[in-house]
Amino acid sequence: MKHRLRLLSLTVISVLFLTCGGGKPGFETTAISGKTAIARNGMVVSAHPEATKVGMEILKQGGNAVDAMVGVHFALAVVYPSAGNLGGGGFMMYRQNDGEVFSLDFREKAPGNAFEEMYLDENGDVIDGESLYGPKASGVPGSVDGMIKAHEKFGSLPLDRLIEPSIQLAKKGFHISAQQARNYNNFKERFVKNNRNPEKVTLIKDEDWKEGDLLVQKDLAETLSRIKQNGRAGFYEGKTAELLVAEMQAGNGIISLEDLKNYDSAWRNPITGNFRGYKVYSMAPSSSGGIALVQLLKLSEYFPISEYGSKTAKTIHLMAEMERRVYADRATHLGDSDFWDVPVKQLLDDDYLATRAAQIDISKATNSDDVKAMELANLAESEETTHYSIVDKMGNAISLTTTINSAYGSKVFVEGAGFLMNNEMDDFSAKPGVPNVYGLLGGAANSIQPEKRMLSAMTPTIIEKDRQLYMVVGTPGGSTIMTSVFQSILNVIDHSMTMSEAVSEKRFHHQWYPDWISIEKGALSDTVRAELEAMGHVIKERSSIGRVDAILVRPDGSLEGAADPRGDDWAMGIE
Repeated sequence: MKHRLRLLSLTVISVLFLTCGGGKPGFETTAISGKTAIARNGMVVSAHPEATKVGMEILKQGGNAVDAMVGVHFALAVVYPSAGNLGGGGFMMYRQNDGEVFSLDFREKAPGNAFEEMYLDENGDVIDGESLYGPKASGVPGSVDGMIKAHEKFGSLPLDRLIEPSIQLAKKGFHISAQQARNYNNFKERFVKNNRNPEKVTLIKDEDWKEGDLLVQKDLAETLSRIKQNGRAGFYEGKTAELLVAEMQAGNGIISLEDLKNYDSAWRNPITGNFRGYKVYSMAPSSSGGIALVQLLKLSEYFPISEYGSKTAKTIHLMAEMERRVYADRATHLGDSDFWDVPVKQLLDDDYLATRAAQIDISKATNSDDVKAMELANLAESEETTHYSIVDKMGNAISLTTTINSAYGSKVFVEGAGFLMNNEMDDFSAKPGVPNVYGLLGGAANSIQPEKRMLSAMTPTIIEKDRQLYMVVGTPGGSTIMTSVFQSILNVIDHSMTMSEAVSEKRFHHQWYPDWISIEKGALSDTVRAELEAMGHVIKERSSIGRVDAILVRPDGSLEGAADPRGDDWAMGIE
């Protein structure tokens, strides 16, 4: 009962915030909306109010969850340029209301001229920054192909109707938030450094950006119009493709017209697992997210985490120990399954995970040097990604995570086309044992090869209870994605939190190396911190971890949309 009362108060606060003039620019107040939204006939939760509004309007017009997904995705490319994208990629989990689950891998691919040592100098050392900045950092984008492929299979409304709202947002402009103004100002130097003609970049201007400024993106509107008119060919062929390749050739990029024309998304069999009576569906490689999440959830079943509580030293210690082992497996065994034989069955084997759980000392931290990846002989992504969750009135559900990798990707805008390119090549292992920008290690499984997809941490997830939809969840956060999803799920299932409470809760993270627990500022009491340090843990505070956007089906059948308070994220629902 106390959870229900807290949730209702959050909803009232959200509605009052809007009706008293505190809403986002250009935002209507006709639907239940805010950081928390409760509704029965549809829900959209995304990283930006304008994108959420686009998805909600599509649902109101009779569109299904996939239609809304397409609208939200293209809208985010306009209103959330740090991670929303045309020049990136991602992963989609889709559960139909009949219970059938589909997953689509539209992760970027290495260009055809890529090779394993492409980021090494003559001494075999990694060239600093080359996989992060400039045209050479970009893989072949998958976002547009992914949206169109999903729409062709499951969409109900015409594609042009779904793209038109994003065209209008780009053409007429939208009012930026305070957080966006700070970001544009902070990244100005990088934008100037990595673009041939900075005066043509819409996010660069002489004076500082301020909250409420209007951002108009005419080149991007024309690019979106070409996709509206010509579908996939409007991006991967013709003028947009030519502009993209010209941008690559003007620097040291290697994406060709042939790379663009040949790109294809891949339908994958989802990773599935059971946790405390719930059925979990998540993403298969080239994402490591699904395997890691199911490993973590299965490991947690060996410990009475619910009894220990959500922010106790015991719980944080145990979760960190599980994460330490899972990330060791990730570094060695996970990569694009089209190129590498990923040992999925072995990694999720109950006997193997039992041995992993038995290695955990409940009172003492393990040194990461003593934690090794699974030996096969023993068994038969700035963190500026973005996630959105959608449920339509029929009960179809979308969990989708997409990115251009670190904030604003490679920082390169395609001149004349108005969109940013990714820097996903950094997600490959440039050299075994050398960490990427997120500190993640890798080896042969994730080495660079032509047309190979780089390993991702994205973890779009759908959970069932008693064969009915229960939760739709995901987050950005680079290497912290998997642990943020894991923690959010435990917050609801083990700690009886509402979805909004689970999303708002302070987060922590361990990834094997570097050997410390990252914790959001203010997450721990002095007592809990001292207890963890006494166990041998190193604690390092940091800024916010992830931005979880999720939907929970409550016992009465209504939907609770939870938008992360760490960003401009917004939830809207249809009563």
